[in-house]
Amino acid sequence: NQSMVYVADSLTGEPRVLIDPNTLSADGTVALSGAAYSDDGKLFAYGLATAGSDWQEWRVRDVATGKDLPDVIKWVKFSGAAWTPDHKGFFYSRYDAPDEKQALQAKNELQKLYYHKLGTTQDQDTLILERKDHPKWGYNAGVTDDGRYLVISVWEGSADKNAVFVQDLRPGVGKGKLVELLPKFDGQYNFVDNEGPVFWFMTTTGAQRGRLVAVDTRKADAADPATWKTIVPEAAETLRGVSMVGGRFFLNYLKDAHTQVKVVGKDGKLVRELELPGLGTAVGFGGKKKDKDLFFAFTSYTTPSTIYRHDVASGKSEVFRQPKVDFDPTQYETTQVFFKSKDGTQVPMFVSHRKGLVKDGQNPTYLYGYGGFNVALTPSFSVADLTWMEMGGVHVVANLRGGGEYGEAWHEAGTKLKKQNVFDDFIAAAEHLIAEKYTSPAKLAIGGRSNGGLLVGAAITQRPELFAAAL
Repeated sequence: NQSMVYVADSLTGEPRVLIDPNTLSADGTVALSGAAYSDDGKLFAYGLATAGSDWQEWRVRDVATGKDLPDVIKWVKFSGAAWTPDHKGFFYSRYDAPDEKQALQAKNELQKLYYHKLGTTQDQDTLILERKDHPKWGYNAGVTDDGRYLVISVWEGSADKNAVFVQDLRPGVGKGKLVELLPKFDGQYNFVDNEGPVFWFMTTTGAQRGRLVAVDTRKADAADPATWKTIVPEAAETLRGVSMVGGRFFLNYLKDAHTQVKVVGKDGKLVRELELPGLGTAVGFGGKKKDKDLFFAFTSYTTPSTIYRHDVASGKSEVFRQPKVDFDPTQYETTQVFFKSKDGTQVPMFVSHRKGLVKDGQNPTYLYGYGGFNVALTPSFSVADLTWMEMGGVHVVANLRGGGEYGEAWHEAGTKLKKQNVFDDFIAAAEHLIAEKYTSPAKLAIGGRSNGGLLVGAAITQRPELFAAAL
């Protein structure tokens, strides 16, 4: 089953279906794989993927009528769409059409960035950028809110480092000089917003856990970090995202694997820490400089994902949309526990269960881990996990090294020749749960998926007596 997209004419208006991906094919194997809305909300560009393929076909839907325009864009992969402020077209990235026999086997090389003007065929699209000298480069395009600049994030492979190119759109699409603003691939650069030629970026350059800087694009040496102005310096917490709404920056931090949101002014001074309902994960916070409010979603191990409307001036949040789940969240609790791994490293884990749990070593316990690829395991809601807790089970998620919970150093501490640290952390988590009498080896199950499957395989090989079941 796939999520549907609804549209409403106002915040209190009755939503109507804009697109139902479940009806796109008889067998349900065509998926909605991308979405981009024009600033006026009248046009909806969307990508479709068939049978799990990375190849996308993009179309454009008129929001008022629910009908598709004749525009069709093919051979798109690893790309979104970015509308121009006049709503007459959008930027996207694609590869050349592969040989039919090689469509699912050929290398992903020589991606090109194009502009598509509505009402024209794809072969008329304007080529914005290609680099035959760098066949593995890919391009993600965005347009600044003021409509003045095209901002291109240049990536290669899955590395957490990118470059940034900029093109002035005032002379016309594709006519301005393409400037290689930050060309060194020396860190991660996420464009936040701009005031004229001054660009704000969230970056890991010179700050493993991230910082917010201002880059003056007029300077000849703009790529030199010495010329940047630090708005918010690196903190003890890991910076995961920054947005500019209502003239203020909203900084989304990962603090001990749960969300912390700080609101600061353009000068970097703290206005407030946004109050969240508890230990959980908050996402969203998008918007524009002129907006007076924004929306975010909050979830935890005992809270279904709930959307809040936040007033930027007052700092108050109120529930906007909330799912109906047949349980009483006040009957459950999540605590964060820290334990020592084999080498003395402090590692956190979230322990969730019914309130009033008796620590007698007899509670069925499910311990889940991942520990790799800079992925942070943050609180989330699952009906399956809730059912486990309703039955009396303890649900535990360990934040192992190799993940992204504490920045790049934490990630690297669980990679390559240091991979054993991940297994040691997981085993230490199990030993702590047993020592604190949450459970016992006869009642302890462990689970992991993908890289977490490797983790579980190593754990049952190295310490088979510690676990009763493995998934």
